Amino acid sequence: MKLKHLIAIVLFSVAGYNSFAQYNNLVIPDTISGTTFNLNLKDTFKQFLPGNQTVTGGINSDFWGPTLLFNKGDTVHMNVHSYMNDSTTVHWHGMHLPAVMDGGPHQIIPPGTVWQPYWLVTNQAATYWYHPHLHQMAEQQMTTGLGGFIIVRDAEEAALALPRTYGVDDIPLALTSRNFDATNAFLCCTRAYGDTGMVNGTLHPQVTLPKQYVRLRILNAEMERGYNLGFSDNRSFYIIANDGGLLNAPVSATRIKLLVGERAEIMVDLGGDAVGSSIDLVAYNAGQEFGFGGGEPSATGNFGSLLNNRNFNVLHINVGATTAGAITSVPATLASNTYLTTADATVSRTVTVTDGTPGPGGLPFQFDHTLYNFDTINKTVVLGTTEKWTVINNNVFGHAFHIHDVEFKIVSRSSHPVGAYEGGWKDVFYLQVNDTVTFVAKFNDYADPIHPFMYHCHFAPHEDGGMMQQFVVVDATGVGNTEKPSGDFNLYPNPAGNKLNISLTDPAMQVYYITITNSQGRTMCMLPRPQLGNGIDISAYAPGVYFLQLTDEKTKQSMIKKFVKE
Repeated sequence: MKLKHLIAIVLFSVAGYNSFAQYNNLVIPDTISGTTFNLNLKDTFKQFLPGNQTVTGGINSDFWGPTLLFNKGDTVHMNVHSYMNDSTTVHWHGMHLPAVMDGGPHQIIPPGTVWQPYWLVTNQAATYWYHPHLHQMAEQQMTTGLGGFIIVRDAEEAALALPRTYGVDDIPLALTSRNFDATNAFLCCTRAYGDTGMVNGTLHPQVTLPKQYVRLRILNAEMERGYNLGFSDNRSFYIIANDGGLLNAPVSATRIKLLVGERAEIMVDLGGDAVGSSIDLVAYNAGQEFGFGGGEPSATGNFGSLLNNRNFNVLHINVGATTAGAITSVPATLASNTYLTTADATVSRTVTVTDGTPGPGGLPFQFDHTLYNFDTINKTVVLGTTEKWTVINNNVFGHAFHIHDVEFKIVSRSSHPVGAYEGGWKDVFYLQVNDTVTFVAKFNDYADPIHPFMYHCHFAPHEDGGMMQQFVVVDATGVGNTEKPSGDFNLYPNPAGNKLNISLTDPAMQVYYITITNSQGRTMCMLPRPQLGNGIDISAYAPGVYFLQLTDEKTKQSMIKKFVKE
């Protein structure tokens, strides 16, 4: 057995909850607030283990990315600049926004390109995240470390007495694991589970939290492993929010299961602990039901891990001094959500997990015996409808079902009653073996017959393997519209200096998409539904010839003009 595997066993064993001699201080991601966010994606490196540095992917850092702070009601503008060697995408997981801004497999960002989506934040206060979604490359790019948190704030949440001092009593925790080879490089896409756990990119992490109620924003950022979380002394905690925001009332619990992509916000009381004492956040993963990701008994092989089917420490928590203005209780009422019911739905759909045949020549997991196809629209949803979706899994493994665009209400499970913590708004759910889950969602606001939204298993190997389909939302009033744009567009000044302006010859025209390429065909920028009042910033372009492709909103037809940068 390799030395690093022996180290992993020592560090992450929780038999008797031994005290360890060595911890690393938990990295708390930096924050960016406001309405304009500059995200630089890059291939980089980080020192995880003694010896060689590990090649990683980072967003404004050497692993993971900054936490983006949004306010509900703001329009946020993203400048996503890729300095990577490969194409990528950035998906704003949980955000309700136009499909062309969603960052799914269709919004590909080539190397050296800036992508500039923007949208009005209508989501409730909650913990969301962003991550790559390039088809057949999601696992590889997430393994390198690309991703980050999004925290949305709103007036309802702000009115509550909750911990919200970021990095002090309000702590984001991205849970995941990795495999390292003999050179300290990440091993990717050959094994479903990592041998070495990490939180926020920190191996064997510890954090000091104040002697009071603290809020943990927990994200399962794994490739495939689930977590059954609790504390080493089995103390109760309160679940106050899940994927889509605050629950109506806190839920007392000693365990919470989070599958890949799921989030939960919990409050745990450290007020009765002595300063200098410690507890551990633990994954109680031993003895889980068949099909639970990471529940397999093997330590080796494609589905093996030194952490499989065992309890292991996730985070060592040291208790520090109480802060000024400490939160010492949990509000009895959190929100006033009015949830959708089955009776609200006017359309019903069924999605069935199929295939997943093991062994050579076996078929990957699919929905309805259909692998993902970039050009196939699997479902068409009419704008404004409320739909009931039933997802059936009579297969050999569990899954984490995620749908883009909407938060939904789970209305039934066949395996067990819907858990209290699942009673809020969700965008991911755990689909056990021999389980049928029904949810209800309303598809408001955004129609686009060209760019689709996804629904898929959030286990990255399953998603990359084709366990994903796509749907478009269409406006019934515009279906079958064959009207053509009667206008054209002009670029000025041409030659241009720092700004390039566009004039539309037909006032009825609207711009759906703009792409600028240089004379060698390299994409310089991509602007979905651009706001053109202030022109297009081309100050960073080298002098030369460029081509601007403009796509019309109504017909999705494209026109190209040449311009010169002085």
